[in-house]
Amino acid sequence: MSDSLIHGLMFAIYLTMLMGIGIHSYKKSKSQSDYFLAGRKLNVWVSSLSAQASDMSGWLLMGLPGTAFLLDYNNGLPEAVWTAIGLAIGTYLNWLFVAKRLRKYSEIANDSITIPTFIENRFRDRTKIIRISSAIFIIIFFLIYTAAQLSAGAKLFNTVFGLDYIIALILGAIVIISYTFLGGFLAVCWTDLIQGILMFFAIIIVPIIALFTLGGTQETFNLVASLSEMSSEFNMSQWTGIGSVGILSIISFAAWGFGYFGQPHILTRFMGISHSKNVKPARRIAMVWVVLTLIAAVLVGVIGKAYLSTILSPESFAGIDPENVFIIMVQNVLSGPVLTIFAGLILTAILSAIMSTADSQLLVTASAVSEDICKTIFKEKISEKQLLWISRLTVLIVSLIALIIAIDPDSSVFDLVAYAWAGFGAAFGPCILLSLYWKRMNWQGALAGILSGGLTVLIWRNVIKTHINLYELVPAFIISVLFIIVVSLLTKKPSKEIEEEFDKVLSADI
Repeated sequence: MSDSLIHGLMFAIYLTMLMGIGIHSYKKSKSQSDYFLAGRKLNVWVSSLSAQASDMSGWLLMGLPGTAFLLDYNNGLPEAVWTAIGLAIGTYLNWLFVAKRLRKYSEIANDSITIPTFIENRFRDRTKIIRISSAIFIIIFFLIYTAAQLSAGAKLFNTVFGLDYIIALILGAIVIISYTFLGGFLAVCWTDLIQGILMFFAIIIVPIIALFTLGGTQETFNLVASLSEMSSEFNMSQWTGIGSVGILSIISFAAWGFGYFGQPHILTRFMGISHSKNVKPARRIAMVWVVLTLIAAVLVGVIGKAYLSTILSPESFAGIDPENVFIIMVQNVLSGPVLTIFAGLILTAILSAIMSTADSQLLVTASAVSEDICKTIFKEKISEKQLLWISRLTVLIVSLIALIIAIDPDSSVFDLVAYAWAGFGAAFGPCILLSLYWKRMNWQGALAGILSGGLTVLIWRNVIKTHINLYELVPAFIISVLFIIVVSLLTKKPSKEIEEEFDKVLSADI
């Protein structure tokens, strides 16, 4: 039996299991709350690993290693290192400052089940402008984000099975759509738990095996240095770029951490935790997972550079798509009758990483359309069952549009994710943070923050970035914060009811 056939068999078994979870969860998703928050019954392990698996996506196993693989070319390694540092810090701060309060506030504020409804209910916005504008930004940026995941899935199927990129793209989309369409949030979270475990072991095991194959740490890093213009000592300046990379670039790389506060697919995990007291143990699990996987992802790119240079011809090595380094490593490190089965499991982990984010993004986009747009427009004229089916149809439509965006085989997973990450981080991050900690904030300030943050990302990315090479999240986040503070102070303070609710959240035990 060929390696490709064994890999295909492992994929088939895994995908069949996911479909079973989707069908099982379909029977339990009878309402919008069930479909989008699993009835707020997520346990510690499911909530923590689901949040991180949906966060990291195929970007962890493809985008970040691909950037580190570049080494000194285009500052690839320093970008990967500082991005990983920023993400680790951002993850911790998000769990520390947002998770517990958002879990309590989202239930107290009229049992909000989406980020737009939470913001609307938090400030009693009767105009519905916040809800609609938030939903529009969610649709725009999740189309880009979902396209990144579909592109990653296509690259996986293309590299492993030699499928045409377009066929691989369609195949991956069908798989993701199917169980998200059926099971909703419950299916997504339980599959994310499985995917998070697979991702964790896969990203750690492969570089360790490659390191031993190359003869150890010293030999490996000497080989890496010889493949670049780096010093053979491979010291801290090579890893961090300090002394060779400008401060503006380092700020841009590390600024990814700011994006966490506004990612709807992560924030909904906080809202679905069974009790706020479970946030602390969930945070500990999440941080162990995040720190170890980010370190391993950077090492995959570096060690992979050395390993692949020893097994590929100079022509093949020069023509590698950096974002495929982990896939090619798995296929070569784990070969042979028994190890091929493990290779199949690890390649399945890459598919897991892709699916764990794509399904979450589709679900949040579906909620934006059904809960935040349709329900706002039609109000009592639309039933709970109709909303549920609108959500499922949205999954189909959004997937098709994202598939069209991802149709270019040269599209970069890293760049697409960076764009969408900045959009959410700036549009919702400052608004969520200040809404949980500043009693004086009002609905006018919230709206100003969302609009200024989201629009700044779009304008900076497409107009200004060619002149000022600064990650769009940085200026957009700052501008959003300023707009929230200034507009809130220049307009009427919140009502007594809103202020009392703010105080109630601080003492609530839910």
